[in-house]
Amino acid sequence: MAVASEESTSICSHCDRAIPSSNIDLHYAHCFRNLKKCKICGDMVPKKHAEEHFLNTHAPVACSLCSETMEREILAVHKGENCPQRIVTCEFCEFPLPAVDLAEHQEVCGNRTELCHMCNRYIRLRERYNHESRCTGLPDTTVESSRDVRAPERRQPQGPQRRQPQDFSRKRLIFTIAITGIAVLLGSFLFQKKTEDSQVH
Repeated sequence: MAVASEESTSICSHCDRAIPSSNIDLHYAHCFRNLKKCKICGDMVPKKHAEEHFLNTHAPVACSLCSETMEREILAVHKGENCPQRIVTCEFCEFPLPAVDLAEHQEVCGNRTELCHMCNRYIRLRERYNHESRCTGLPDTTVESSRDVRAPERRQPQGPQRRQPQDFSRKRLIFTIAITGIAVLLGSFLFQKKTEDSQVH
């Protein structure tokens, strides 16, 4: 074993590997005849599979989401992290959408408000997590927060007033239908009367 480990080696001029000197001629003949060095990655590939190696490993491919062309080996990273058309979810509403539209969507979505059930204030969704960590459950005494707390109280008496326009619209619609019906009846009556008069003459 000690003799084998101390055996001198030579570098194959075709594949650049260290080969035992006693086998270098035989190795080189086989290596040169059967293997080819890939110009892109430097791997030694069987000559009959060289084209297949290039197509499967290095040939540019188009992303199925955004159609951008790139090397196959970076396609998975592109689709998972960089593709503008990859599907991501909004951090506020968890709606799935293309990454290219996320910033604009979250700008609008994050400005929506929800009622904090601890302090009865309306909080922007983008501020919800910070608010929840600081919320004491008591309404603030500032002018802004007292306005927010009173907001639901102001809205309550407006409830019946909001229904009035709907009731009014419903009554107005029924009235319009009734008037239209009467007008159609009168019109058909007058048309029939005119037809009878013209037949008499």
